[in-house]
Amino acid sequence: MKAPTAELEKRNRAGAAAAVPAVVVVGSFNRDLTFEVAQFPAAGETVLGTLRGGPGGKGANQAVAAARAGARTAFVAALGDDAFGREAAAWLTQEGIEARIAAKAGLPTGTAGIFVDRTGQNRIVVALGANAALAPDDVGPAVLAGARLAIFQLESPPATVAHGLRTARSLGIATLLNPAPWRADFDAELLRYTDILVPNETEFSALVAHLGLGAVPEPAALADAELQRLCRACGCRIVIVTLGAAGCFVSLPEGGRRWPAFGGIDVVDTVGAGDAFVGGFASGWTASDGDPAAAVRRGLATAALAITRPGAAAAMPAAAEIDAFLATRL
Repeated sequence: MKAPTAELEKRNRAGAAAAVPAVVVVGSFNRDLTFEVAQFPAAGETVLGTLRGGPGGKGANQAVAAARAGARTAFVAALGDDAFGREAAAWLTQEGIEARIAAKAGLPTGTAGIFVDRTGQNRIVVALGANAALAPDDVGPAVLAGARLAIFQLESPPATVAHGLRTARSLGIATLLNPAPWRADFDAELLRYTDILVPNETEFSALVAHLGLGAVPEPAALADAELQRLCRACGCRIVIVTLGAAGCFVSLPEGGRRWPAFGGIDVVDTVGAGDAFVGGFASGWTASDGDPAAAVRRGLATAALAITRPGAAAAMPAAAEIDAFLATRL
């Protein structure tokens, strides 16, 4: 009997041409193992905590966020033929996501060790496993065609990300790159094929230094004019720097502005907040025919709701919940 991930790969490749999602997310799936602790251990220290598991990975988080927020979504990823891979295949089907899975025999499904302290802050270690074997051939035109937005991150091999971005651009699909986690081997050539760039503060600082634009330790502290100048130097049509509790800075060719985060939020767990923003943004983008303001507002609302509950992918809010939240925040 064939392993479920191999069967899912075969079935989804056969039906890929017929499916026309609005959003295609190319990226990672990780089985999250989350340890909740009162405070992070110091070097050499052992602390007691509680453990919970669930689906995660930047790609999967963004895919489920987009799907729950209302966008028909496909997910392109690599899984191992193991227990975590089988759980992932079943979960994606349950979420209504059109999974285009490349099964990687002999490799484990990606796994993340996540530590969350009592303030909701987190530290994460990722073992990429099968994610590192996602190949350019796994991201061909058949799995991207028909989409209106293709989303990529950096938990996949750089060559695969580059190929996917170029392929999407050649098909006339808008491209979004979330340069996370930041990689020292980042190829600035990726920016040529990126329409929408969404780094957080740390990633933006690293990118600015990588491009030789100077040192920016705290993007949120910069004057808007300087932040806009640096964003424009990245060369992408839209640059959105997420600023955590401060919201985000949105840079368009005609100008930039800050969008404050929604207030009155009881933070429980910030894991996946950036992914929630990207997924919510994608839903808003496709529903509004590419209106940045509508997309940013939906992204901020999705992130605000996601951090009020524990977990990453499991914490992503449903479309009705997002709509009700936005209706109270005119």
